[in-house]
Amino acid sequence: MSLLHHHEETTFDPLRLGGRSLIVKAIFVLAGTLMLTLASWISVPMVPVPITMQTFAVTMIGALYGWRLGALTILAWLGEAIIGFPVLAGGAGGIAPFMGPTAGYLVSFPIMGALVGWLAERGWSGDRVVRSFTAHLAGNALGLAIGGAWLAMLIGAEKGWLLGIAPFILGAVLKSALAAAVLKGVRLYGGKARLN
Repeated sequence: MSLLHHHEETTFDPLRLGGRSLIVKAIFVLAGTLMLTLASWISVPMVPVPITMQTFAVTMIGALYGWRLGALTILAWLGEAIIGFPVLAGGAGGIAPFMGPTAGYLVSFPIMGALVGWLAERGWSGDRVVRSFTAHLAGNALGLAIGGAWLAMLIGAEKGWLLGIAPFILGAVLKSALAAAVLKGVRLYGGKARLN
């Protein structure tokens, strides 16, 4: 049996969004864009790419919302940014962030969320802490690869690695561990709440 094979008993859906109405899902999308915005504002300025909690929020939304609604939520947040809302790191908004050094990372976010959500739907979350960590780390690695590739096109491969990937590897590992721990807690709390 494949590790990615989907079983009902391994499904991680703490918010039970699958059976909810369109209005409830829309509320969750708006709440997710708010969570992404707040995570973006937690920022350590660096050049050319700041350190934020965006990737933590992106992978958590994927894991909690599932791959479809997670990716849609992240796309809605990016749409808010494009139309000028100050939802990105440093309160940025508008089209400029999608043209500069952070563009690759921004483009990678819905893909990251979808990947982590897809894996979570197949049991790579909740009680399975190592798999959850691996799913989040895979999402973060994908984001670093896409963002780093874009940055390398702008400033060269060596600088792209030194400025756009290497400084973020430890953070990706730590954020992945934090996400796995939080989701384990959600699973434990959710299980107790259902028993009561």
